[in-house]
Amino acid sequence: MTLDDIWFAAIAVLFTGYFVLEGFDFGVGVLLPYLPREERERQVMVGTIGPGRDGGEVWLITAGGALFAAFPEWCATLFSGLHLPLLLILPALIVRGVAVEYRGRRNGGRWRRNWDRCLFWGSLVPAFLWGVVFGSIVRGIALDEKHEFAGTFWDLLNPFALLGGLTTLALFVTHGAIFLALKTRGRIRRKAKAAAEKSGVVAAVLAIVFLTWAQAANGSFAGVLLAVVAIGAWGAGMVANFFGREGRAFLGSAAAIGAAMISLFAALHPGVLPPDIENAASTPKTLQIMTWVAVVFLPLVLLYQSWTYWVFRRRIGVRNIPAGHN
Repeated sequence: MTLDDIWFAAIAVLFTGYFVLEGFDFGVGVLLPYLPREERERQVMVGTIGPGRDGGEVWLITAGGALFAAFPEWCATLFSGLHLPLLLILPALIVRGVAVEYRGRRNGGRWRRNWDRCLFWGSLVPAFLWGVVFGSIVRGIALDEKHEFAGTFWDLLNPFALLGGLTTLALFVTHGAIFLALKTRGRIRRKAKAAAEKSGVVAAVLAIVFLTWAQAANGSFAGVLLAVVAIGAWGAGMVANFFGREGRAFLGSAAAIGAAMISLFAALHPGVLPPDIENAASTPKTLQIMTWVAVVFLPLVLLYQSWTYWVFRRRIGVRNIPAGHN
């Protein structure tokens, strides 16, 4: 295995970590208008994602930086062909982050409703468009001899990419509902569990169709095996959720999303859009320096994030919100 292969695998792991850790945040944001009955329940929902939100986005920033440094040709081609959905994702993530921070700065009902709308759309848009982006990468996009996008916006809205968007949206909504059931108590916990049961069936159907289609078009033995693991883990998570074992359900949904993402990268390897990874990679010296940096700093990031989730591991409920805090 060369450094090119190692960094391809590293980028796959970084994006997978982002989707697992940020996926349930997206799901909670999408569910915000539907589960709570009063303001304190909305505060409970937002409170579940507040502590770890920035840590999840670290994975995206690191993945983007690693992609740019390790595979500049791949990065340039990716942004040339998929600049519109990626540019729509960026402001959505910004608005979502601002909404989490600012909704509690004032007690006015209109103030919080407006920020709740921002949080909803700032979660729904990336949850859908990330699936469109990776669906387009796996399917392939129209490029000219300079590896620049030669198609139109409508070429990106092909059935496979749209199915990918619906799949990630459904997976993240279910992942978020399971996370809420794990982190809350009382009425929100019961409604989140019921929501996960319903959305989990839809997500399972979409994921089976999407992963089967992806592996049939570009699959390898490893990719097919990972897709089967993803479907099995999702089924196990749904069974655990049905019996109220939220911890096991969350592990199942996280493993399913992780295995599904790795299966898509396995379907890509060794190609990354137009070139293969060898022709798209940076110089060996650059990859060596990046490897040493990763060896030093990656354990620190993992340690910090693990500590954060451990500190904020307890369930929260309406009783943790002061009665007059509306």
